[in-house]
Amino acid sequence: MASLLIRNGRVITADSDSVCDILVEGETIVAIGKNLPVQADEIIDATGKLVMPGGIDPHVHLDMPFMGTFSSDTHETGTRAALHGGTTTVIDFVLQKQGHSLREALTEWQGRATGTAVGDYSFHMAVTDFNPSTKEEIKDMIAEGITSFKTFMAYKGALMIDDAQMVGLMQEVKKHGGLVTAHATNGDMIDTLIAQHRAAGKLTPRYHYLSQPEVTEAEASGRFADIANYTGVNAYIVHLTCEGALNQVRRATERNQRVFVETCIQYLLLDASLYGDDFEGAKWVMSPPLREKKDQATLWAGINQGLVQVVGTDHCPFMLEQKKMGADDFSKIPNGHPAIEHRMELLFSEGVMKGRISPQKFVEVTSTNAAKIFGMFPRKGTISIGADADLILIDPRKKHTISAATHHMNCDYSGYEGWELTGKIDTVLLRGQVAVDAGETKVGRGYGQFIKRGKTGF
Repeated sequence: MASLLIRNGRVITADSDSVCDILVEGETIVAIGKNLPVQADEIIDATGKLVMPGGIDPHVHLDMPFMGTFSSDTHETGTRAALHGGTTTVIDFVLQKQGHSLREALTEWQGRATGTAVGDYSFHMAVTDFNPSTKEEIKDMIAEGITSFKTFMAYKGALMIDDAQMVGLMQEVKKHGGLVTAHATNGDMIDTLIAQHRAAGKLTPRYHYLSQPEVTEAEASGRFADIANYTGVNAYIVHLTCEGALNQVRRATERNQRVFVETCIQYLLLDASLYGDDFEGAKWVMSPPLREKKDQATLWAGINQGLVQVVGTDHCPFMLEQKKMGADDFSKIPNGHPAIEHRMELLFSEGVMKGRISPQKFVEVTSTNAAKIFGMFPRKGTISIGADADLILIDPRKKHTISAATHHMNCDYSGYEGWELTGKIDTVLLRGQVAVDAGETKVGRGYGQFIKRGKTGF
């Protein structure tokens, strides 16, 4: 069994910070200590570098069918790009087709991911048609390690379920110890606003943003929290963007309810001023849309207050040619943007290096909390004896610039073109193997494994 020793790194977890050595044998960490008196097949000198757990991005859409096309990153290209950015595990969304079973959807997604993923992956199950036969499948999915179920409160006629289905799903998932997540925006209200703007000939990307005002997210977040409180299920809001929605979560805490919250890197760093009346704004057409500066301040505060537990990406890239499906009508622009590769370095540079969050908080929101919430801890999300050796080495002072010319995502633009960052991920280990070193991929197609998840352990 091959061994690897990382020496003299500043090892940071969600609750520790010390200069020490880490010994890896095979896929796991077997010893941690100061000046470990051991030999190894390979030695990495991490002097002057930070050593942290590999990132977990619990919100990605790889090879996803949407609006007549597919997101442009496959499980191979997407997980490879994730590794280059220090994310060693992703959780992708399986989308049930209405009128079809959860099993059919899972088989379809397994067919795309098995044997192709470069990094580790798991699945959420998006339930778009909750009925008596779907209900019977919930316990089987949980037994197979798919313990989280997504609901859409928008995209009527395609993905959206109504509140009656939501209650039924939550009751069944609660019975078997799972978790329900929600895309919490008011689909009926959004559809009405889209129709009004289109009727008035207001068709530029700016009107995507104006069709989803803050109230549409705040109302749905409160409704989701209320239904979850009634059913008692573990609840998680994906990609929360704004002050109004987070205030609904604050309100829920007043009745002793716990609602997990994920935001995404773009909502911390970008704002709605990017939506103009030319096509350029299509690059950032996503749902929910980018918000205002005051919402960014709320989200950063929410992280430090413990109200926001996870920073993901909602990575769902499309080529510019695909975005041009909506060149003359914002409602036809495929929703999503590329971010899987840059989440960790963006948050480190803009968060840790600018004093907005501590290094420990960085580890919490990029890795540990997701591992706990989604049933992968302590195998993933920490540096401890017996854990998978998913490790990243960061040079905290190294500067670099984001560009579509150098990124590994299968997307011909970047949402962060020209951003100069401080802090570069130099080396990435996945299950004990050096997966990326100095910008070079060291593991191949199919190295990624499906991670069977347990129940929420947060």
